[in-house]
Amino acid sequence: MSNGGLKKTLVGTVVSKNMDKSVIVSIETLKKHPLYGKYLKRRVKHMAHDESNECNANDKVSIIQCRPISKRKNWRVTEVLEKAK
Repeated sequence: MSNGGLKKTLVGTVVSKNMDKSVIVSIETLKKHPLYGKYLKRRVKHMAHDESNECNANDKVSIIQCRPISKRKNWRVTEVLEKAK
């Protein structure tokens, strides 16, 4: 079943900037436990392509799903929403 060409976009925080043109973005979500109802924090790390090397650690960025760029990279940074203080 096709999603109509829509690509998934996420907002997260840059955790690591140790590679050239690549960043690791941490996405944090709240998920409700099915039985107990308590909300749990879930964290997923995605490797994203940063063509212009504009991101730094602790920046808030928006990423979009794209074609595979390398073995682990299939996300791309679209914009920096908030620079780190």
